[in-house]
Amino acid sequence: MQSYAHITPLASAKGAEPPSGGFCFFRPNMKTFVYIDAFNLYFGSLKNTPYRWLDIAKFCQLLLPHNEIYKIKYFTALVKARPSDPHQATRQQTYLRALRTIPNMEIILGHFLSHKVRMPAAQSIAIDPQYVEVIKTEEKGSDVNLATHLICDGYEQQFDVAVVFTNDSDLATPIRVVKERLGKVVGIINPHKYPSQELQKHASFLKTVRAGVLSASQFPAIMQDQYGEFHKPEGW
Repeated sequence: MQSYAHITPLASAKGAEPPSGGFCFFRPNMKTFVYIDAFNLYFGSLKNTPYRWLDIAKFCQLLLPHNEIYKIKYFTALVKARPSDPHQATRQQTYLRALRTIPNMEIILGHFLSHKVRMPAAQSIAIDPQYVEVIKTEEKGSDVNLATHLICDGYEQQFDVAVVFTNDSDLATPIRVVKERLGKVVGIINPHKYPSQELQKHASFLKTVRAGVLSASQFPAIMQDQYGEFHKPEGW
């Protein structure tokens, strides 16, 4: 007899019926692809915590114990050293090196754009706006890359279940398309304290990230890959 795993249904933003119209059931060991919005995860769950040396594979296994995870796609961009933090890029490269030891991990890179813009100083807006020139840095490509991979993989029948780590409402449309047009289960794991109501409308299920799971999902402090031994970044 086939067994089923039960996931609590989501209510809509207005408190209506769950978006699926009832409970969400899926068979254990369904082929699952995981899509990680890396900066959303970092700023939502990892920044200024002792959990930044995160073993994504173990993290996914603990959060999705009934799923057979075939592929993990990690969407990020390479940071650059800054005068205030000259070792930032080195820490990121070390972490990406650790992630590359995961056999079913794929890292997809976007990019950063930095340019000068003139903006009003906060304390002057109400009286006589005084404009200052600032450096604006924007991460580009990761959300588009994630959406593209999600839709293409679904269309090509690569997975039965897609799980997206994000709280970015810009991804609501591709998630809706994959769920409604392609007939796939699409779950959201929310790294932030409050979930996006727009994402909740379209997700098959929703889970949150908790400190206990992060704590239990850390890489060892000393690691080994084909190039030799390397260490967890100092301060992490």
